[in-house]
Amino acid sequence: MANHKSALKRIRANEKKRLLNRFQHKTTRTMIKKLRLTTEKDAALTLYKTVSSLLDKLAKRNIIHKNKAANNKSKLAKYVNGLSVAAAA
Repeated sequence: MANHKSALKRIRANEKKRLLNRFQHKTTRTMIKKLRLTTEKDAALTLYKTVSSLLDKLAKRNIIHKNKAANNKSKLAKYVNGLSVAAAA
């Protein structure tokens, strides 16, 4: 166990940050799943903007790797753009 006041404070701060990061990561994953289940183009576009923003924030804070965020955004963009083709056909 930590003996110094600063070490105890660091433990408390790390736990708070860990829980916040975990919550944000889980929220983003849930939004991604919600977007994947969307079949309407308009709803998907608005949801994609939100998800894209969340992924960028996670990457900026090093909660997820920047390349993972870019890959997720790319795959989701392909999915959203493919919705219009499926609706027209």
